[in-house]
Amino acid sequence: MSAVASVGSGDAPVVPSHAESSVRSSLAGRLGVTTLLLVVVACLGTLPWTLGEVRVGDGLEHRYEAGDLDLGLLPPPPAEVPEEAAARIARLRAEGGYVPDRRLGTDRFGRSALVRLLLGGAVSLGIGLVAATLAVGIGTAVGATAGFVGGRFDALAMRFVDILYGLPYILLVVLVSVAADGVVSRLALDPSSGTRQLVNLSTLLVAIGGVGWLTTARVVRGQVLSLREQPFMEACRAQGMGAWRQFTHHLLPNLVGPIVVYGTLAVPAAILSESFLSFLGIGVAEPLPSWGNLASEALGELHAPNSRWWLLFWPCLMIAVTLVSLNLVGDRLKARFDPAHGSP
Repeated sequence: MSAVASVGSGDAPVVPSHAESSVRSSLAGRLGVTTLLLVVVACLGTLPWTLGEVRVGDGLEHRYEAGDLDLGLLPPPPAEVPEEAAARIARLRAEGGYVPDRRLGTDRFGRSALVRLLLGGAVSLGIGLVAATLAVGIGTAVGATAGFVGGRFDALAMRFVDILYGLPYILLVVLVSVAADGVVSRLALDPSSGTRQLVNLSTLLVAIGGVGWLTTARVVRGQVLSLREQPFMEACRAQGMGAWRQFTHHLLPNLVGPIVVYGTLAVPAAILSESFLSFLGIGVAEPLPSWGNLASEALGELHAPNSRWWLLFWPCLMIAVTLVSLNLVGDRLKARFDPAHGSP
């Protein structure tokens, strides 16, 4: 009898057992890991191809920025190509010229949407991973030190965290971006130069990683305060063990679980922040793609008389798939390391 029928007849509803929940969690975790690996391999494994040089006219350009204005805004298959574009493609192939890959369509500059999507994924994943590592590292250092040392240092550190929590996140990002733009203006850097791109990426990392450590610091501090009162830590102090050895040999190993879990959950938050900031025009700038600025550029094409849906659909799909996969992996790790759940 179904759960609905049981409730209607006065019986208790059927509740999934712990074993069934563990199986579902395991399947979801495996699905998340598999999907995430496919995304990572697709984006990072194709870097030699997306960054490779192709001949355009009389010069060489990187594949991700090479295009043909006569082949702009071509839809992906199975849509038909206009006659003028088809003739242009045939002429380029006959002359041995570069023809943009149109399996996912082309943008308004005639650049391959597939190439830019793959490179944009590598950029977004790289920024998310580095920013999350920076945030978890800072949060772990501050939280563990504050909880272990205690006293005035703990009080000052937590009040500093409270102050940063009270400041608007977007305001901090805008201030950092304005400061970086001021430095770039004084140096008179070309917007497409490697140095300018490095400044933009550094701005993103400082903006995301410099604020994202606050939650990790509070969580780690709470774990340290709890662990300090455990019998094994009291035994260490009774034996006269030094504070540094207590911290590195007994306290820190017990923090690996929470750190790994929050590190995994910090990556999707960092990727989402990067996509949002790039969507606003802060951070990754043309010609370097990211999923955020690809979606931002595509927004104008969505409201055109002939909607170019593929320019917005693909980056948004990749963002959604990556974030869901990372969250599934994070939930699986949380269930594995959380003593309340037990081993699966």
